[in-house]
Amino acid sequence: MGQFAEFIINHWILSSLFVLILILLTMDSMRGKLLGFGETKPDEAVRLMNHDDAVVLDVREDSEYAEGHIINALHIPLPLLENRITELQKYKDKPLLVYCRTGNRSAQAASTLMKQGFSSVKKLSGGMIGWKSANLPVSKSPASKS
Repeated sequence: MGQFAEFIINHWILSSLFVLILILLTMDSMRGKLLGFGETKPDEAVRLMNHDDAVVLDVREDSEYAEGHIINALHIPLPLLENRITELQKYKDKPLLVYCRTGNRSAQAASTLMKQGFSSVKKLSGGMIGWKSANLPVSKSPASKS
């Protein structure tokens, strides 16, 4: 134990950085649980869509949606979500899979949906980039609205 304490004292910068990294990793893994929504990988998202009849919500901008989206995805850009939340009320008790380009905007959308009482919200891990990386199908059909 004495050598450990001596190491920490002699290498306090390294030790501090190690503790900081551990804290950040713990916070990242707990973030979804604290916010009330989960995160799902593309393969699990396909299972949710096929077996649990999950509703897919794309919260990217119109131009991003037009470049390609998940088949049958509803499209409501994040800045418009709060004003258009009533369009999603009929899906309140269904699994809802939210995605954007990388996952940042979808986390905001998932948090908003949870606050509005949606019971089962999941964020697509990696967003559309993760979806494409998994070689899953992309549609370029006109915008779909609920």
